[in-house]
Amino acid sequence: MKLEGKRVALLVEDLYQEMEVWYPLYRLKEEGAEITVIGTTDVHKSKLGYPVKVHLRADQARAADFDIVIIPGGYAPDRMRRHRAMIDFVRQAHEQGKIVAAICHGLWLAISAGILKGKTVTGFFSIKDDIVNAGATYVDEPVITDGRVITSRVPDDLPAFCREIIAVAAGEKIATRETSTSSR
Repeated sequence: MKLEGKRVALLVEDLYQEMEVWYPLYRLKEEGAEITVIGTTDVHKSKLGYPVKVHLRADQARAADFDIVIIPGGYAPDRMRRHRAMIDFVRQAHEQGKIVAAICHGLWLAISAGILKGKTVTGFFSIKDDIVNAGATYVDEPVITDGRVITSRVPDDLPAFCREIIAVAAGEKIATRETSTSSR
């Protein structure tokens, strides 16, 4: 149980991508992490209507209480960045040296939080221009770690994404700029 004692903030909003919420939730829980689902209302529904119960409202969440922040994709990140509490939470987590992991369109919230400038990241190809305009370098790889920012492109990258989060959080990997593949 590599993540025993680690606290994970899993951010959600309506129209989240199902696999990008549920896969990390169960995979990191399997490694012993304590998962807290953070949203803006009590329940959020996925693109297909699957509900996820929120444990903590974004306006009550403190970045200092967590070790890892996960930002799933879907259209939820566009909705998340409409809430100052979500933006501030991600920015503060980054400033405090926490791991911030975003997949697919999750980088939209990271962009709004202003944490990508000077970073090398990946994400869903259609937001490449947004990433570049935020001052980051875009690469098309399954998972990229730059400092304590971990990014992935699509649901097919979830195994590599979760392995990377676990490795960095467990101290098995130094959190420096590195291009990774799913061959771990």
